[in-house]
Amino acid sequence: MENLKIILASGSKDRAKSFERAQLDFEILISDFSEDELKSNELSPIELAKELAKGKALDIKKKMEFKGIDAIIIAADTLVEFEGKIIGKAMDENHALKILKKLKNNSHKLISAIAITRTFNDKIISDCDITIVRFLDLSIDEIKAYIKTGEWKERAGAYSIRNKASLFIDKIEGSPSNVIGIPMHKLFLILKNEFNYNLLSKKI
Repeated sequence: MENLKIILASGSKDRAKSFERAQLDFEILISDFSEDELKSNELSPIELAKELAKGKALDIKKKMEFKGIDAIIIAADTLVEFEGKIIGKAMDENHALKILKKLKNNSHKLISAIAITRTFNDKIISDCDITIVRFLDLSIDEIKAYIKTGEWKERAGAYSIRNKASLFIDKIEGSPSNVIGIPMHKLFLILKNEFNYNLLSKKI
């Protein structure tokens, strides 16, 4: 039982690197869950992030059940909330420019939700964390130069705190790992308290 498989149901490079830095033994499986229907519902940013994470986790869970593989499945979703509106991933460079023009010289909420379940177990636990991020004031030329790095792609809010964006992040209030896309402290506590799986001792 100590070698229970851990599945990260995410294609996020940032989340995978968070797992690698924590020295976790895991596999990546990307969910086919469609986010469109949920995004059209009138959910709060926190509710939406949690439901999206749950949808991804349950999709991978079905695949593991079909294969008969017992595994812990971890999914996540990250949203940016600014002035009461949800900001997701930029569609292209122009969209990234519009997003970053809004966020510059302002604070926004970065909401990361996680959902954890286990194959052949009805339990699914979801939670989220909120980090406040403030950007420095940036010129349009500086924003355009950042966009040319390509870091905006596939990232909520069109930036990555781990890389070049670290140059213009003025302040962070809350969990640093949450900004990268997954609140690692909440992951640790949920696995330990709800699934009796301790990532430090790796016993179940």
